[in-house]
Amino acid sequence: MSIEARDLSIGYADRLVGTNLNVRLAQGEVLALLGPNGGGKTTLLKTLLGLLPARAGEVRVTGRALADLPVAERARVIGYVPQVHTGTFAFSVETVVLMGRTAHGSLFAAPTARDREISHAALERFGIGALAGRAYTEISGGERQLVLLARALAQEPRFVVLDEPTASLDFGNQGKVMREIRALAEAGLGVLFTTHDPNHAMRAATRAYLLRDGTCLVEGPVRDVLTVERLEELYRAPVQALHADGRVAFAPG
Repeated sequence: MSIEARDLSIGYADRLVGTNLNVRLAQGEVLALLGPNGGGKTTLLKTLLGLLPARAGEVRVTGRALADLPVAERARVIGYVPQVHTGTFAFSVETVVLMGRTAHGSLFAAPTARDREISHAALERFGIGALAGRAYTEISGGERQLVLLARALAQEPRFVVLDEPTASLDFGNQGKVMREIRALAEAGLGVLFTTHDPNHAMRAATRAYLLRDGTCLVEGPVRDVLTVERLEELYRAPVQALHADGRVAFAPG
């Protein structure tokens, strides 16, 4: 089972963002996508999800062309957590998470006992069960991000795609999300996440994919790809490696 893009070109009707991109995500692994702002990370994610049409090439999911999969089937296979989400309606947190269960039933059907059980378990997994009755529009940005993560897990997908999952989280919740990403992979899911922090990639990822100006600079095992030289090439800025207890961390030079 995999998500695979071959010879992919990405972009919009008036602008090509990237070309000749090859990406593969298998179940049980974590792929970290790193790159500077404007490098094409979000556009690539949206193309892999079918939210944007490929300009060239093809995306295949579990051996089938993504374009041939009905929307409901895509939702059963891939869970997506966007980088920014502003709620318009004051749905309860529980209702927002239950929306993830529509992938397994009708949009207009009442939630079943199992739907509620799975949704509550997802909320508890991120330590936000107490927010279930709160309005989504009245919680913090970091709490909203955790709710969206819970909603994606409630879909019970085979793959989870996360765009900057720690961007609005405090230090403690960043660690929680990184641990959860590893736990998802250990449970057999494939996880793809974007990040600006190579230390998050070192901690959670199996492989890394470095994207700049719509071009893949290199991809491969995370400890082979994430080096000072590669990161300086990627960000065009000095980088230093800090070593302690047999581990390496990166910081601006």
